Amino acid sequence: MTKYRRIGLTVKSGFDHKDEAVARILKILRKLDCVTVVDPTRMHDLPCVRECEPMNPKKKIDLLLVIGGDGTVLRAVREMRDFSVPILSVNRGTLGFLAEIELDEADHILPALLFGKGMIDARGLLQIEAVRGRKAFFSGHALNEAVIAQGTIARLIDLETTVNGDALTTYRADGLIVATPTGSTAYSLAAGGPIVHPAFDSALILTPINPYSFSQKPVIISGESRVDVSVHMKVRKFADVDVNLTIDGQMYVPLQDGDHVRCSVSKETAKFLRRKQDTFLRTLRTKLKWGE
Repeated sequence: MTKYRRIGLTVKSGFDHKDEAVARILKILRKLDCVTVVDPTRMHDLPCVRECEPMNPKKKIDLLLVIGGDGTVLRAVREMRDFSVPILSVNRGTLGFLAEIELDEADHILPALLFGKGMIDARGLLQIEAVRGRKAFFSGHALNEAVIAQGTIARLIDLETTVNGDALTTYRADGLIVATPTGSTAYSLAAGGPIVHPAFDSALILTPINPYSFSQKPVIISGESRVDVSVHMKVRKFADVDVNLTIDGQMYVPLQDGDHVRCSVSKETAKFLRRKQDTFLRTLRTKLKWGE
Protein backbone atom coordinates (compact mmCIF):
# COMPACT_ATOMS: atom_id res chain seq x y z
CA MET A 1 0.00 0.00 0.00
CA THR A 2 1.29 3.46 -0.88
CA LYS A 3 2.11 6.00 1.81
CA TYR A 4 0.07 8.63 -0.03
CA ARG A 5 -3.38 7.26 -0.81
CA ARG A 6 -5.52 10.29 -1.60
CA ILE A 7 -3.84 12.46 -4.23
CA GLY A 8 -4.91 15.94 -5.28
CA LEU A 9 -4.03 16.81 -8.86
CA THR A 10 -3.70 20.26 -10.39
CA VAL A 11 -2.18 21.36 -13.68
CA LYS A 12 -0.82 24.33 -15.58
CA SER A 13 -3.72 26.15 -17.20
CA GLY A 14 -2.44 25.98 -20.73
CA PHE A 15 0.24 23.87 -22.40
CA ASP A 16 0.42 21.57 -25.42
CA HIS A 17 -0.80 17.99 -24.97
CA LYS A 18 -2.19 18.68 -21.50
CA ASP A 19 -4.72 15.83 -21.68
CA GLU A 20 -1.99 13.35 -22.64
CA ALA A 21 0.22 14.43 -19.72
CA VAL A 22 -2.61 14.18 -17.19
CA ALA A 23 -3.76 10.83 -18.60
CA ARG A 24 -0.24 9.43 -18.20
CA ILE A 25 -0.08 10.46 -14.54
CA LEU A 26 -3.59 9.16 -13.86
CA LYS A 27 -2.67 5.80 -15.35
CA ILE A 28 0.25 5.49 -12.91
CA LEU A 29 -1.91 6.51 -9.94
CA ARG A 30 -4.66 4.03 -10.86
CA LYS A 31 -2.13 1.20 -11.06
CA LEU A 32 -1.07 2.08 -7.53
CA ASP A 33 -4.72 2.04 -6.41
CA CYS A 34 -4.60 5.71 -5.35
CA VAL A 35 -7.71 7.86 -5.08
CA THR A 36 -7.22 10.91 -7.30
CA VAL A 37 -9.20 14.14 -6.87
CA VAL A 38 -8.72 16.88 -9.43
CA ASP A 39 -8.70 20.65 -9.66
CA PRO A 40 -12.09 21.41 -11.27
CA THR A 41 -11.13 24.95 -12.29
CA ARG A 42 -8.23 23.94 -14.51
CA MET A 43 -9.18 20.39 -15.53
CA HIS A 44 -12.89 20.52 -16.29
CA ASP A 45 -12.20 20.32 -20.03
CA LEU A 46 -10.04 17.19 -19.92
CA PRO A 47 -11.75 13.96 -21.05
CA CYS A 48 -9.37 11.79 -19.00
CA VAL A 49 -10.62 13.13 -15.63
CA ARG A 50 -14.36 12.63 -16.16
CA GLU A 51 -14.50 9.81 -13.63
CA CYS A 52 -12.41 11.66 -11.03
CA GLU A 53 -13.89 13.40 -8.02
CA PRO A 54 -13.28 17.17 -7.82
CA MET A 55 -11.05 18.45 -5.01
CA ASN A 56 -12.96 19.60 -1.96
CA PRO A 57 -11.21 21.79 0.66
CA LYS A 58 -13.20 20.01 3.37
CA LYS A 59 -11.74 16.61 2.43
CA LYS A 60 -8.09 16.14 3.31
CA ILE A 61 -5.59 14.91 0.74
CA ASP A 62 -2.27 13.18 1.47
CA LEU A 63 -0.31 14.76 -1.39
CA LEU A 64 -0.78 17.53 -3.97
CA LEU A 65 0.62 16.57 -7.35
CA VAL A 66 1.31 19.55 -9.63
CA ILE A 67 1.84 19.17 -13.38
CA GLY A 68 3.40 22.35 -14.75
CA GLY A 69 6.26 24.75 -14.21
CA ASP A 70 7.39 26.91 -11.32
CA GLY A 71 4.52 29.34 -11.84
CA THR A 72 2.01 26.52 -11.35
CA VAL A 73 3.74 25.48 -8.13
CA LEU A 74 3.74 29.07 -6.84
CA ARG A 75 0.03 29.35 -7.57
CA ALA A 76 -0.67 26.03 -5.86
CA VAL A 77 1.22 27.10 -2.73
CA ARG A 78 -0.64 30.42 -2.64
CA GLU A 79 -3.99 28.62 -2.85
CA MET A 80 -3.16 26.01 -0.20
CA ARG A 81 -5.18 25.95 2.99
CA ASP A 82 -3.37 23.06 4.67
CA PHE A 83 0.42 23.46 4.65
CA SER A 84 0.91 20.02 6.15
CA VAL A 85 0.18 18.52 2.71
CA PRO A 86 3.38 17.92 0.71
CA ILE A 87 3.70 18.91 -2.95
CA LEU A 88 5.22 16.87 -5.76
CA SER A 89 5.85 18.72 -9.00
CA VAL A 90 6.06 17.13 -12.45
CA ASN A 91 7.79 19.60 -14.74
CA ARG A 92 5.97 20.77 -17.86
CA GLY A 93 7.34 24.32 -17.81
CA THR A 94 10.67 25.85 -18.76
CA LEU A 95 13.29 26.07 -15.99
CA GLY A 96 11.42 24.07 -13.38
CA PHE A 97 13.54 25.02 -10.35
CA LEU A 98 10.84 23.67 -8.03
CA ALA A 99 10.09 20.52 -10.02
CA GLU A 100 11.25 17.14 -8.77
CA ILE A 101 10.58 14.89 -11.75
CA GLU A 102 10.14 15.16 -15.50
CA LEU A 103 7.12 13.60 -17.18
CA ASP A 104 9.19 11.04 -19.08
CA GLU A 105 10.60 9.60 -15.82
CA ALA A 106 7.31 9.54 -13.91
CA ASP A 107 6.62 5.84 -14.63
CA HIS A 108 9.45 4.61 -12.41
CA ILE A 109 10.11 7.53 -10.00
CA LEU A 110 6.52 8.40 -9.05
CA PRO A 111 5.68 4.92 -7.64
CA ALA A 112 8.86 4.91 -5.55
CA LEU A 113 8.05 8.31 -4.06
CA LEU A 114 4.46 7.33 -3.30
CA PHE A 115 5.67 4.18 -1.53
CA GLY A 116 7.64 6.35 0.89
CA LYS A 117 11.13 6.27 -0.62
CA GLY A 118 11.37 10.05 -0.83
CA MET A 119 11.98 12.76 1.77
CA ILE A 120 10.26 16.01 2.70
CA ASP A 121 11.99 19.28 1.84
CA ALA A 122 10.44 22.10 3.90
CA ARG A 123 10.79 25.59 2.41
CA GLY A 124 10.29 28.84 4.31
CA LEU A 125 7.43 31.15 3.37
CA LEU A 126 7.09 34.90 3.60
CA GLN A 127 4.23 36.31 5.64
CA ILE A 128 3.26 39.60 3.98
CA GLU A 129 0.98 42.34 5.21
CA ALA A 130 0.11 45.66 3.56
CA VAL A 131 -1.10 48.37 5.94
CA ARG A 132 -2.83 51.69 5.20
CA GLY A 133 -3.16 53.89 8.22
CA ARG A 134 -3.73 51.39 11.01
CA LYS A 135 -5.64 48.86 8.94
CA ALA A 136 -4.23 45.89 7.05
CA PHE A 137 -5.81 45.67 3.60
CA PHE A 138 -3.83 42.67 2.37
CA SER A 139 -2.34 39.60 4.04
CA GLY A 140 -0.86 36.54 2.38
CA HIS A 141 2.06 34.16 1.84
CA ALA A 142 4.81 34.01 -0.77
CA LEU A 143 7.18 31.18 -1.56
CA ASN A 144 9.59 33.27 -3.66
CA GLU A 145 9.27 36.96 -2.98
CA ALA A 146 7.35 40.14 -2.36
CA VAL A 147 8.22 43.01 -4.70
CA ILE A 148 7.41 46.67 -4.09
CA ALA A 149 8.03 48.50 -7.35
CA GLN A 150 6.86 51.10 -9.82
CA GLY A 151 6.44 49.87 -13.34
CA THR A 152 4.71 52.47 -15.48
CA ILE A 153 7.32 55.17 -16.05
CA ALA A 154 11.05 55.51 -15.45
CA ARG A 155 10.90 57.36 -12.16
CA LEU A 156 12.50 56.47 -8.83
CA ILE A 157 10.54 55.97 -5.63
CA ASP A 158 11.63 56.18 -2.00
CA LEU A 159 11.25 53.04 0.12
CA GLU A 160 12.02 53.74 3.77
CA THR A 161 13.07 50.41 5.23
CA THR A 162 13.41 49.33 8.86
CA VAL A 163 14.39 45.99 10.37
CA ASN A 164 12.87 45.20 13.77
CA GLY A 165 12.07 48.88 14.12
CA ASP A 166 15.66 50.02 13.49
CA ALA A 167 16.35 52.15 10.41
CA LEU A 168 18.21 50.31 7.63
CA THR A 169 18.07 52.77 4.72
CA THR A 170 15.74 54.59 2.37
CA TYR A 171 16.13 52.90 -0.98
CA ARG A 172 15.88 55.37 -3.87
CA ALA A 173 15.22 52.85 -6.59
CA ASP A 174 12.76 51.32 -9.02
CA GLY A 175 11.75 48.98 -6.23
CA LEU A 176 12.74 46.48 -3.56
CA ILE A 177 12.57 42.67 -3.53
CA VAL A 178 12.12 40.82 -0.24
CA ALA A 179 12.89 37.18 -1.05
CA THR A 180 13.17 33.81 0.63
CA PRO A 181 16.15 31.51 -0.04
CA THR A 182 13.86 29.60 -2.42
CA GLY A 183 13.20 32.87 -4.25
CA SER A 184 16.89 33.74 -4.40
CA THR A 185 17.12 32.04 -7.82
CA ALA A 186 14.12 33.95 -9.20
CA TYR A 187 13.59 37.72 -9.63
CA SER A 188 16.10 38.55 -6.88
CA LEU A 189 18.86 36.80 -8.84
CA ALA A 190 17.94 38.71 -12.00
CA ALA A 191 18.21 41.96 -10.03
CA GLY A 192 21.71 41.11 -8.81
CA GLY A 193 20.88 39.33 -5.56
CA PRO A 194 22.81 36.36 -4.15
CA ILE A 195 21.94 32.69 -4.50
CA VAL A 196 21.12 31.35 -1.03
CA HIS A 197 20.89 27.63 -0.30
CA PRO A 198 17.34 26.72 0.80
CA ALA A 199 18.76 25.02 3.91
CA PHE A 200 18.91 28.57 5.28
CA ASP A 201 15.12 28.65 5.36
CA SER A 202 15.14 31.22 8.17
CA ALA A 203 16.54 34.13 6.15
CA LEU A 204 15.33 37.18 4.27
CA ILE A 205 17.06 38.67 1.24
CA LEU A 206 16.62 42.39 0.51
CA THR A 207 17.54 43.25 -3.09
CA PRO A 208 17.02 46.80 -4.43
CA ILE A 209 15.99 47.16 -8.08
CA ASN A 210 18.19 49.68 -9.90
CA PRO A 211 19.14 51.71 -6.82
CA TYR A 212 20.33 55.28 -7.35
CA SER A 213 23.14 54.81 -4.82
CA PHE A 214 25.91 52.35 -5.68
CA SER A 215 26.33 51.69 -1.96
CA GLN A 216 22.89 50.08 -1.61
CA LYS A 217 23.64 46.42 -2.16
CA PRO A 218 21.62 43.26 -1.45
CA VAL A 219 21.48 42.29 2.22
CA ILE A 220 20.75 38.92 3.85
CA ILE A 221 19.19 39.19 7.31
CA SER A 222 17.96 36.77 9.93
CA GLY A 223 14.60 35.13 9.36
CA GLU A 224 13.63 36.19 12.85
CA SER A 225 13.58 39.79 11.62
CA ARG A 226 10.57 41.86 10.70
CA VAL A 227 11.00 44.13 7.69
CA ASP A 228 8.85 47.24 7.31
CA VAL A 229 8.89 49.18 4.04
CA SER A 230 7.18 52.58 3.96
CA VAL A 231 6.29 53.70 0.44
CA HIS A 232 6.90 57.31 -0.62
CA MET A 233 5.70 57.94 -4.16
CA LYS A 234 5.83 61.72 -4.42
CA VAL A 235 9.25 62.23 -5.89
CA ARG A 236 10.36 65.86 -5.98
CA LYS A 237 8.15 67.95 -8.25
CA PHE A 238 6.46 65.02 -10.00
CA ALA A 239 3.00 63.66 -9.36
CA ASP A 240 2.41 60.31 -7.73
CA VAL A 241 3.59 57.23 -9.62
CA ASP A 242 1.90 53.83 -9.76
CA VAL A 243 3.40 51.37 -7.28
CA ASN A 244 2.34 47.78 -6.73
CA LEU A 245 3.07 45.01 -4.28
CA THR A 246 3.59 41.85 -6.32
CA ILE A 247 3.43 38.41 -4.72
CA ASP A 248 5.44 35.66 -6.46
CA GLY A 249 4.99 37.48 -9.78
CA GLN A 250 1.31 36.53 -9.88
CA MET A 251 -0.74 38.66 -7.50
CA TYR A 252 -0.76 42.46 -7.69
CA VAL A 253 -1.82 44.79 -4.88
CA PRO A 254 -1.94 48.56 -5.69
CA LEU A 255 -0.19 50.72 -3.11
CA GLN A 256 -0.66 54.35 -2.13
CA ASP A 257 1.72 56.94 -0.78
CA GLY A 258 2.37 56.23 2.91
CA ASP A 259 1.41 52.54 2.81
CA HIS A 260 3.56 50.06 4.72
CA VAL A 261 4.52 46.58 3.54
CA ARG A 262 5.58 44.28 6.37
CA CYS A 263 7.42 41.02 5.73
CA SER A 264 8.56 38.25 8.05
CA VAL A 265 9.19 34.52 7.86
CA SER A 266 5.93 32.62 8.32
CA LYS A 267 5.46 29.93 10.93
CA GLU A 268 4.16 27.77 8.07
CA THR A 269 6.41 26.02 5.57
CA ALA A 270 5.76 24.66 2.09
CA LYS A 271 6.65 20.96 2.01
CA PHE A 272 7.96 19.29 -1.14
CA LEU A 273 8.33 15.57 -1.73
CA ARG A 274 11.85 14.93 -3.05
CA ARG A 275 13.66 11.80 -4.16
CA LYS A 276 16.77 12.51 -2.07
CA GLN A 277 18.10 14.82 0.60
CA ASP A 278 19.72 17.62 -1.41
CA THR A 279 18.88 18.27 -5.04
CA PHE A 280 19.68 22.01 -4.96
CA LEU A 281 23.24 21.82 -6.29
CA ARG A 282 22.12 19.44 -9.03
CA THR A 283 19.37 21.89 -9.88
CA LEU A 284 21.87 24.76 -10.17
CA ARG A 285 24.08 22.72 -12.47
CA THR A 286 21.27 21.62 -14.75
CA LYS A 287 18.90 24.60 -14.74
CA LEU A 288 21.57 27.32 -14.84
CA LYS A 289 23.74 25.14 -17.08
CA TRP A 290 26.74 25.41 -14.74
CA GLY A 291 27.81 21.95 -15.83
CA GLU A 292 28.42 23.07 -19.42
